[in-house]
Amino acid sequence: MDEIKRLISLETKRQKETLMMIPSENYAYPEVRATVGSVLMHKYSEGYPHKRYYQGNKYIDEIEEIAIESAKKLFKTPHANVQPYSGSPANAAVYMALLDPGDIILGMSLNAGGHLTHGHPKITFSGKYFNSIQYGVDKNGYIDFSEVERLAKKHKPKLIIAGLTAYPRQIDFEKFSEISESVGAYLMADISHISGLVVAGIHPDPSKFAHVITTTTHKILRGPRGAIIMVTNKGLEKDLEMGKKIDRAVFPGLQGGPHDNTTAGIAIALRFAQSENYKTYAKEVVNNAKMLSEELTKYGFDLVTNGTDNHLILIDLRRKNISGREFAERLEEAGVVVNYNAIPNDPNPPFNPSGIRLGTPALAARGMGEGEMKKIAKWISEVSERKDREKIAMEVKKLCEEFPID
Repeated sequence: MDEIKRLISLETKRQKETLMMIPSENYAYPEVRATVGSVLMHKYSEGYPHKRYYQGNKYIDEIEEIAIESAKKLFKTPHANVQPYSGSPANAAVYMALLDPGDIILGMSLNAGGHLTHGHPKITFSGKYFNSIQYGVDKNGYIDFSEVERLAKKHKPKLIIAGLTAYPRQIDFEKFSEISESVGAYLMADISHISGLVVAGIHPDPSKFAHVITTTTHKILRGPRGAIIMVTNKGLEKDLEMGKKIDRAVFPGLQGGPHDNTTAGIAIALRFAQSENYKTYAKEVVNNAKMLSEELTKYGFDLVTNGTDNHLILIDLRRKNISGREFAERLEEAGVVVNYNAIPNDPNPPFNPSGIRLGTPALAARGMGEGEMKKIAKWISEVSERKDREKIAMEVKKLCEEFPID
């Protein structure tokens, strides 16, 4: 026990003294952390509110109903399931509900900016159990809708997936909807990375165009590790039983009882996301990302799509003559934590790709603004020039002390 406490203390120190810039990471609200560590973790509650397979769920039912209603209000949908353990199981539940093994799915390829669960072939469940077709991006790094349309008409997928994990631009859900309707496919919007930007009105809203929406709750929403599946009015128009099918796919199809402490944490995060303060935060996330991208460009970095209009930046390092993995390791030594990442049509293997991915949600959560982005861009440039990483780490620590985390 003492060893675990020591390691948690060291990890706490690391997070306080370094810049968390992996786009999928963020600082959960203190209220969320306290809730996840509460007595709610003791309870089993297989089933759904007022339809449980265990006794003693009077208060659990109320908590889950609050989370459900908050999700429906925020994302403008008539149905929400807050029980998925994380984003990958949420996507798997949608596939299980709407597809049969061997059905054709069309999703963005991993090296173009999509997620493993969007049909990455051979090594993922989505590529192994379904006939996966992958679309990519054009020479400028933008989604190639002519390719999406051509592949959709050729292969007639049952499901088209619009989502991102390393794509720095807005997604045109309306265009995806037009293509899905032309071939009679379901459209799933995976907004795990951008859900906070959607609810803040900064990114296009998929609720009028997609049939089903999935999102994680721990990234820009600053909640616990969990996920939500939402069925839109359009989804119910296409399949009146879609909500019930998805609920059955989550439980008992893929999971046992929900993690009630996580459900309560989700409810709290969604309540925060309804506030004006959250909208201000989301705007700052994007403003910071734009400023950081402009500064990095001045320092000679090649940005995929030449910039960003969301929370993340993808950098092509080939002109810097350094691999993504090596650069990420050097940056970590300087107190700047990013992740190495493939770029579109990357000639290098995934474990040693040509790029890095970085983002601003956690920086904005600390209260940092455009002035701090200029400092960070300078430090990133200095690391690329092999300047004293220990000295930069001390400067990073000093900045972090000026913007403490809760």
